[in-house]
This record gives sequence, structure tokens and C-alpha cells, in this order.
Amino acid sequence: MTQPASPRKGSTTKKATAKAAKATSKRYHEPAPAQIDPKPFEQVVRSRRSVRRFTEAPIPPEVLDACLDLALLAPNSSNLQPWAFYKVQTPKKKQALVRACLNQNAAKTAAELIVVVARTDTYLENAQRNLRAWPDGKAPKMVRDYYGKLVPLMYSQGPLGALGLAKGVVTNAIGRFRPMIRGPFSAAELKVWAVKSTALAAENLMLALRAYGYDSCPMEGFDEARVARLLGLPRGASVPMVIGAGVRADDGVYHPQIRFERSRFVFTV
Repeated sequence: MTQPASPRKGSTTKKATAKAAKATSKRYHEPAPAQIDPKPFEQVVRSRRSVRRFTEAPIPPEVLDACLDLALLAPNSSNLQPWAFYKVQTPKKKQALVRACLNQNAAKTAAELIVVVARTDTYLENAQRNLRAWPDGKAPKMVRDYYGKLVPLMYSQGPLGALGLAKGVVTNAIGRFRPMIRGPFSAAELKVWAVKSTALAAENLMLALRAYGYDSCPMEGFDEARVARLLGLPRGASVPMVIGAGVRADDGVYHPQIRFERSRFVFTV
């Protein structure tokens, strides 16, 4: 009996190449922007200081909102955007927030106080938001599987953290033989995950303020429990920092900037 002819290797390769090219042609492409002058950005970064005293000059609402919009463009884990920013402007609440910030000058004199919040309770909702907001209609299967199946598995910890513990045991066992993503396997690790992305957005906010001619101070010295109660934050929220912002006073920067030599921090391996 005559056997069916096997496809030639070259023919198979051509078909696979054509299929890959067709798939690639449908992918989203965003060209790199034209050459950007780095000098203005360098000026923004170098002139950003942690300002401890501000003048009484206000920040125009449209400027503050523009800076917050730039904050929300920060890179973040899987586009799950685990952050929230609270503009505390009600006099009574602002006074209470100043007290929660231990009455430090950066809070007392700030024209605006922004509480930066990291959320560990929004990843499921935001995963679904990504699917609903996907450009050109229905998301590809790979994207649907990622947000619909993998995200819940990766970040959910289960009752009493049991699922996270089980994931840690399995992952560490498999990780002996091949690279694996190690975590988050606990509520504490999930908090770190959220804070990392949120801190990137906070830095965007502070650089944006400087670019618009205003200054800021990221404060860690505050009573987080009081701040959470003041804002009515949910259980899956933490406060990495409170940012005071405004116009720099003449004596707003307390000391010259000190940075250690690069060799202590930058390594080539």
C-alpha cells in the first residue's frame, strides 16, 4: 500500500513562518517617540527635594489633578493598578491628618496632603476591568486566561493563608529544577507586591509636581492606624506614605543633599 507523502520539512517551515508573521502583523505596535531632550528631565530629578516647609500659596486644582493623572501612568504589576490617592482637603480631616502625621512641618504647612494607599483587595476586580477595557473588543484567549485564571491563582491566599502556604511548598519544590515566580505566598508578601507598584506611582506624582514648579515631601512618620480610620480604608489597604505638597518656602529644605558614591550601589556582574 502506498503511504501518504510526508510534507517536506521546508514546506512545513514556510507555513509556520507565514503563520507566525500573520499573527505578528495583528499585534499592537507603538513606535518609540522621537528623540526627547533629557536635560529638562534631569533638571526635574535633580531639583526635586524633600521640602519640610511650604508657603501659603495654593496649588491650582487643575495642576494637582494633572500631576495625579501622570502618577496613574506609572508602570505596575500586570496592569492591576493596586493603588489609590486620597486628596485630603476637608479642613477637619486635614487637621486630623496633620495630627496623625505627628504635626511635622511638612504636613502642617503643606497646601495639599495626599495619602498614598496600596490595595491588596482590588486585583480580582481590576483583572476583570482589564478584560472589559481591552482595545478592539474581545481580549485574546491568552489574555483572558491570564486575567481570568492565572491572576486569581497567583494572588489569592485562601482561608487562613492555606492556599498561599500550599503554593509556596509546591513552587519551592519545582523551583529546585527550573525558574519559578516565588510569591506572593502570604498576606505580607501581597502587601509588598502592592506597595512596589504604588511607590512607582508616588514617585511619578512627586516628579510631576516638580515639573509644574511645586514641591513635595514623602512622609513615613505617621500613625497609619489613625490615617486608615480617618479615611475609612478597607482591610486590604496600607499606607506607604503621605505626601505633603506646595510651594517651597525659603527655608523649606533643611540640609544640602547627600548621596554616597556610586560604587556602593551600582555593580557590574
